[in-house]
Amino acid sequence: MNWIILIIAGLCEVGFTSCLGKAQQSSGNEMYGWYGGFLVCLVASMLLLMKATQTLPLGTAYAVWTGIGAVGTVLIGIFVFKEPVTFWRVFFIFTLIGSIVGLKFVSSH
Repeated sequence: MNWIILIIAGLCEVGFTSCLGKAQQSSGNEMYGWYGGFLVCLVASMLLLMKATQTLPLGTAYAVWTGIGAVGTVLIGIFVFKEPVTFWRVFFIFTLIGSIVGLKFVSSH
């Protein structure tokens, strides 16, 4: 169950970085809405990460959390913010995904 909580925490990290990017592209009330979403996702991500680390090894949980956030944010950057797609960028995203999956398999929990 804590792996699911950790995955949700990582997705919330993607949420807060995405909200931050959208807030920077907005103005007025829309900007404040995105900053509100940023705060909600940030708090949810931290609380869920804290919950997951009660039973998962801290180093593994943190690496998986940041990895989900990094991969998700890069994908949001590519698909939402139209950031460039290069061979090396995609290569290292897959390397990071492989590392996250590997940590899951070698974890004792």
